[in-house]
Amino acid sequence: MHLIDMHCDTAAKILESKSGEGLCENSFDIDIRGMKRAGTMAQFFACFVYMEMFQGKDRMENAFLYAKKMAEKLKEEIQKNSKEIALATTVNDIVSNQEQGKISAILTLEEGGVINGDLRKLEELYNDGTRLVTLLWNFENCMGYPNSSDRRIMEQGLKPFGFETVERMNDLGMLVDVSHMSDGGFWDVIRTSRKPIVASHSSARSLCSHPRNLTDEMLRALGENGGIAALNFYPAFIREDQKASKEDLAAHIKHMVNVAGIDAVAIGTDYDGFEGGELEINKVEKMPLLYQALQKEGFTESQLEKIWFRNVMRVLKEVIK
Repeated sequence: MHLIDMHCDTAAKILESKSGEGLCENSFDIDIRGMKRAGTMAQFFACFVYMEMFQGKDRMENAFLYAKKMAEKLKEEIQKNSKEIALATTVNDIVSNQEQGKISAILTLEEGGVINGDLRKLEELYNDGTRLVTLLWNFENCMGYPNSSDRRIMEQGLKPFGFETVERMNDLGMLVDVSHMSDGGFWDVIRTSRKPIVASHSSARSLCSHPRNLTDEMLRALGENGGIAALNFYPAFIREDQKASKEDLAAHIKHMVNVAGIDAVAIGTDYDGFEGGELEINKVEKMPLLYQALQKEGFTESQLEKIWFRNVMRVLKEVIK
């Protein structure tokens, strides 16, 4: 079965690896070896920037340069393994790579704050191959406010530059990602975007009461928008005791499908982006276990195809150019 995973933080792991671990085979959650075993068709690789790493008057510029450095490192790794993986910036690239037996790597940015109020930086990232931007991480930035246990923060919406960014991303052909956003920000984005939006790595708040997860109202809205909610595997977002089995992941997917519809659910593991808790499916090569768990829940092959890759391909066809 072909798999498209909408989010991982493996690029950051590779860049920061002190032992020089690469993409082919490593000790992380995702490598080419594991992706081949999982049947991966495309993997979204996030260039994640932790803003607290940067201080001083040049912190924003240095954060932007760090994101670009991570993207370049990932491209180097892709080139080293060009017989098995290739960068994809269009749907045609994904199809062509698949025909050649190659995995597609889709470049994303996680932490839109590095753009720092300058749409030229967004355009530079687009020209470098980035096709999805997660507008927020867990800090307020130039676009808006993050998820929070503080209701006052959660009610905050997009800032003026956030609205501008969504509109420019629509024009360029970039996926707008609302994972990590405040509830108010989510609603502003979905009302503003002319194209389907995505929550690239978010789970169901009804099953696990965490502010990072999506409410049923949000899930329904994504379904109506033609967008996608991609399941995050982080145990803290799956169960409050942070012990996540394959059955627990399947329960979230089943709930998300029941609320948003079968066309609105996908996979966004967040592999290499979290620590702590207990996760049964803790590496990409174990993904068949989730497929089997969903089969036991009564999902048909055609439904599983939608969750595994067809829903993402549909949205990519509608959004990226």
